[in-house]
Amino acid sequence: MDTVLESRSTKVVIGSGRPFCIIGERINPTGRKAFQAQLQAGDLSQLEIDIAEQVAGGAHVLDVNVGDPLADEVGLMRQAVVMAQELTDLPLCIDSSIIEALDAGLSAYQGKALVNSVTGEDERLNAILPLVAKHGAAVIGLANAEDIPMDAGRRLEVARKIVSAAGDHGIPPEDVVIDPLAMPIGAEPRAVTLFIETVQLIRDELGVNMTCGASNTSFGMPGRHGLGAVFLAVAASHGLTSAIMDARSPQCVEGVLAADLLLGHDEWGARWIGAYRARQAAASA
Repeated sequence: MDTVLESRSTKVVIGSGRPFCIIGERINPTGRKAFQAQLQAGDLSQLEIDIAEQVAGGAHVLDVNVGDPLADEVGLMRQAVVMAQELTDLPLCIDSSIIEALDAGLSAYQGKALVNSVTGEDERLNAILPLVAKHGAAVIGLANAEDIPMDAGRRLEVARKIVSAAGDHGIPPEDVVIDPLAMPIGAEPRAVTLFIETVQLIRDELGVNMTCGASNTSFGMPGRHGLGAVFLAVAASHGLTSAIMDARSPQCVEGVLAADLLLGHDEWGARWIGAYRARQAAASA
């Protein structure tokens, strides 16, 4: 099944057998003290740089997160969505844990957005899914509830619950993108094998599209871009159809493009060759 996201002028389709969807993660204040300070001052000028770099890197969708406890997240989200849509025609993923901020971003957005995210707790499902349905958006569902399950079968159960609850609110399965939960390999040796097992179960039993926070996998490890590139290629080969990732990382983006080519999702290598030629032209310039 296909998940369709739209801006005012651009459509992006996430689906099995289609090219992998790169969701740029950079517009996020986590670990960025300078950006946090800017948000606290009501300054969104950093978005110009972040958007330009991610578009140049090959992002298809941009995640927008302006959450800082000392900033006006609701007002900033509304402004950030408007500003982002003036700077790029890529669809947006509106990312917040605050219901009012999600509503503000969705109300300002022109097109069909992706909402990041909802978990399996009844309280969160009942708060977020009506908002997603109201705005005709798609939603990321994290395969965790009160805790993070360390069993693929349990993650599948939570994913099934989210898809079912979404249906109760009139949101079709194709508009639910499940996150099978990528975790740091440095903290949990089974993190990636558990993730892959979960991806396979969700692919085979639910058939919905999937995404993850790809950078989580390499957190705390050296050589993060190399690990990220291989993780993305392996995950794509088992059914992952998108990822929230560093679109500025040539290694990670190349890993995705290579997987598309080798898995038959890039006919005649057109995207791979195009990206190679673009790099050569940039290097010559």
